[in-house]
Amino acid sequence: MDFNLYFKSRQGELVNLLKKLVSLESPSADKKAVDACLALLIQEFKKAGSKITRFPQKETGDFYLIEYAGGNLKKKKEQILVLTHADTVWPVGKIEKMPFYITGNKVYGPGVLDMKAGLVMTLFSLKTFHTLNIKPDKKIAVFVNSAEEIGNEASSELIRKLASRSASVLCLEPALPGGALKLQRKGRLVVRLETKGRAAHGGTPEKGVNAIDELMLQLRRLGRIKKKETTVNIGVIGGGEKANVVPENAWAVLDIRFWKNADKEKILSYFKQLEPLKKGARLKFAIESLTPPMEKTAATTSLFLRAQEIASSLGMPLESGKAGGGSDASIASALGIPTLDGLGPDGDGIHAENEHLILSSLIQRTALLTELLRQL
Repeated sequence: MDFNLYFKSRQGELVNLLKKLVSLESPSADKKAVDACLALLIQEFKKAGSKITRFPQKETGDFYLIEYAGGNLKKKKEQILVLTHADTVWPVGKIEKMPFYITGNKVYGPGVLDMKAGLVMTLFSLKTFHTLNIKPDKKIAVFVNSAEEIGNEASSELIRKLASRSASVLCLEPALPGGALKLQRKGRLVVRLETKGRAAHGGTPEKGVNAIDELMLQLRRLGRIKKKETTVNIGVIGGGEKANVVPENAWAVLDIRFWKNADKEKILSYFKQLEPLKKGARLKFAIESLTPPMEKTAATTSLFLRAQEIASSLGMPLESGKAGGGSDASIASALGIPTLDGLGPDGDGIHAENEHLILSSLIQRTALLTELLRQL
């Protein structure tokens, strides 16, 4: 069956659902909003003959596991895990200034590319199997995260459990601009560095120990861990109380990106060995979050070559590349599970007001995802 033509004929249905999901704004920190968006989505998955498992959450939107049975009894214990997320970086009300609209071959709106399109693609793949009575080779497990944009250990643990019993993992994050998949992603360490000094009157600073001075000295030394492929961004900084008081406390939050686990160990070793540079100062650090890198492996390369064959049969070229940002795919890949990321549509403007997807790519990628789920 030509799924390209099939989904092209249903383009209006895909766009209509996408518009509904984008209109139901779902910022990560707004549980009520995320759950409202998920209510519509889960109802649609139920219509597609899927088994639904809900994982209630107190502070974020609930997580969901959607399971669709495969047709090969010999492989009934094997599954393909599909990773999606329903939360976005955009606050409720943003859609008034950034409305959903289509112009030419582009579809605009908050969260349209990252990644409500991925949710639409997944739903229509399962809906097609159900409607046409197509039996995919393996069971399909779809995880819908509600806190991907902010990081969440509960969702990460669920992903690890699901991935560990999966033959392969497909992540519906957007493609690289131009359509390439992501076989490598940078890991991310968010580190909070705190310094403590001794307060004193600003007129007699020699009687105190300036915590901000100590912090600045430490931040200047961060060049020791920077290199071509390891970046450090001092994202947030604070300290002190008044201009005429020697500050007793100061802090900074750092975003550190790296390509390999070996780089992560070097970075952690650096922080563990830190010593105060000013007499009487103290310092400490804490890891606020850690996302492992998605390293390119032989298993993932083999899976990509198979995906490339399937894409070719649909008349689609398929390339691979790497990205500096992290995703849930990195969690699965860190377990050694063959993982493909960037299977969502082509587009641009992620986390920016020009966020958009290429409509023809949405149709093509839905066809590709359907064939991957059917054949892998």
